[in-house]
Amino acid sequence: MSNTKNISFRAIESIGDLENVRRLESIIWSEYESTPIHQTLTAIKNGGIMLGAFTDEKLIGFQFSFPGFNGEKVYLCSHILGIHPEYRKLGIGEKLKRLQKEEALKKGYDLITWTYDPLETVNGNLNLHKLGARCNTYVENCYGEMQDELNEGMPSDRFTVEWWIKEEAVEKPNQYEIDNDSLLMKVVNDSNGFPVPLETEIRKNSESAFLFVPVPSDMQNLKKYSPELALSWRMSTRQVFTHYFQNGWTAIDLVKSQSNANLYLYVLKQMNK
Repeated sequence: MSNTKNISFRAIESIGDLENVRRLESIIWSEYESTPIHQTLTAIKNGGIMLGAFTDEKLIGFQFSFPGFNGEKVYLCSHILGIHPEYRKLGIGEKLKRLQKEEALKKGYDLITWTYDPLETVNGNLNLHKLGARCNTYVENCYGEMQDELNEGMPSDRFTVEWWIKEEAVEKPNQYEIDNDSLLMKVVNDSNGFPVPLETEIRKNSESAFLFVPVPSDMQNLKKYSPELALSWRMSTRQVFTHYFQNGWTAIDLVKSQSNANLYLYVLKQMNK
């Protein structure tokens, strides 16, 4: 097991370092062609950011961002974050995101955006629970049909995350009160312990301060067990998130379910912004 004490982090600008990023990208995502150096170099010379994680000057992780503009506002678009397979689960991804925030503030950004699959709870835990980002935008089949191992056989639905880096994170209680009125999906475990969505609860109005959307704790394992069950989770959660995001609710957190070890719960709150 590698030790995080031996890992350093810094911005990347040289062609040599960018070539190492391209090689690492090919190792992590062998199914895809890596991003050309001329593209990453041009981006970082024009408001973009490339960050690296190193051990003994060997690149083991990176994060690449470029400027975005939606017609009204300039922001930093966080495009790729990758960790070498031998160095995962060491908190490198979180440290790269924290450094990304520091570098973005230096460049004058106040907003960083990115997408992730809401059914991947490791990413949800980092993005919403640890970093304090939030989401009120659900994109159906964002990247079309993807053929890599993580995404194959599922519509590539995504959350578009907003990380307002000059603001305090949304205030959250130490413990959420969850009851039948605030839980938006009914779930049971099948005979092998995998969670099965039974029905969704779409309400026109709710007096609850928070609403909760359950998702499987290990989507990749569930997908191997039953692609049909995985697809049912995609379609059920799509319905719920789409409805509530369109009606003023925002996902602000992801927490473990206290009543079902196979579930996490997204926390929704009505926001002014």
